Amino acid sequence: MKELKLMKGNEALAEAAIRAGCDGYFGYPITPQSEVLEYLSREATARTGMVVLQAESEVASINMVYGAAGTGKKIMTSSSSPGVSLMQEGISYIACAELPCLLVNVNRGGPGLGTIQPSQGDYFQSVKGGGHGDYKLIVLAPSTVQEMSDFVKLSFELAFKYRNPVMILTDGALGQMMEKVELFPQQPRTNEIYPWATTGKKHERERSIITSLHIQPDKMEEINIHLQEKYRTIEKNEVRFEEVDCEDADFIILGYGLVARICQKAAQLAREKGYKVGVLRPITLFPYPTDVIRAYSEKVKGMMVVEMNAGQMVEDVRLSVEGRTTVDFYGRMGGIVPTPEEILEAFENKVLGRK
Repeated sequence: MKELKLMKGNEALAEAAIRAGCDGYFGYPITPQSEVLEYLSREATARTGMVVLQAESEVASINMVYGAAGTGKKIMTSSSSPGVSLMQEGISYIACAELPCLLVNVNRGGPGLGTIQPSQGDYFQSVKGGGHGDYKLIVLAPSTVQEMSDFVKLSFELAFKYRNPVMILTDGALGQMMEKVELFPQQPRTNEIYPWATTGKKHERERSIITSLHIQPDKMEEINIHLQEKYRTIEKNEVRFEEVDCEDADFIILGYGLVARICQKAAQLAREKGYKVGVLRPITLFPYPTDVIRAYSEKVKGMMVVEMNAGQMVEDVRLSVEGRTTVDFYGRMGGIVPTPEEILEAFENKVLGRK
């Protein structure tokens, strides 16, 4: 039988971490994601033996993730926007060291301490590499509480497949809202020994050294070339997206995460008024569905990107389109969630108003 529960997004994510066989969580409370730490503190250790530790800061927690991930275990952390900013140096180290782990950002409004209300202002930070150096995270953007759960399992699979940190980029509304969730069965914690992991010499093999420090420039370039080749492989194999009523569309609205759901309602309202509008939702923000967007740009009369920020993903849409069609933008900031009606109005004013 299916196991269905009514759960908050943050709690569904935490439950999924337990069921995915996560070995350790290191984090620090910050609204609107504190329920992740609270739920794991209450549930995880007794059920699976998972280590759950509240660190003294976000800087401490990401460095604990660095050390623990080096042992080859399933390790994760979660935070919200200012906290993730503090983690950027450690994330860059982890990416260079090629360690699998899960990072969760329940995005809140900024800049600065901002507000605890939902936002999508961390797109650039998440997708472009918020820390130093040429590195990429695999970034998944859920749009439902169900995906908050499902993407945890997927994230660990991708992290270990590519030895790369994976981020779930969500927002305060999805973290706090309650929806029905179908939970996947409990998976056991594994004792698999990876050849790259720091597990000591008891297994009669050469020691593993994990570092992001390479003083010689030729060695550092070699590492960078390898990383870029890996990222190209990820771009080739792991692009995920959702299309809604795009087959006959004259216009396409693009949004990710929670906003994509609102865009679907706006598109429905547009069709009721006779406009053929479809919705394209990037699920992976890296790798990005560039080719799909480019293909649609050759067919439609215009596109509009909707985000809860000043305009971030819209830059990647315009780069994908390469001038083949017009790309307009509508955004709300400061924790304001747009309504379907105002998205429709923006579509009529910005996209249709030009025709």
